[in-house]
Amino acid sequence: MVEKIKIPEELLKEWKIEDEKAREIRKKEANWNFIMKQPDRIKLALLYFIEYGDIYKAAKIANLTVDEFNEIRIKANIPRITF
Repeated sequence: MVEKIKIPEELLKEWKIEDEKAREIRKKEANWNFIMKQPDRIKLALLYFIEYGDIYKAAKIANLTVDEFNEIRIKANIPRITF
């Protein structure tokens, strides 16, 4: 049986703030003209990545490998944010 761990509220708040900061940076830096010209699956995957920062799910949405998606992410000028 897996034991549930109680995460302190202050840590959850800190993570939420970091997620919001990262999302804002991705939105600000993104090349929106490039993104909006992409085929629907790629566009959706790029938008997902901007919102959530999950490159693995974004690549799956785009039906690409992570490396293939990462090349498009770079062309779209969307940074990977780590804190």
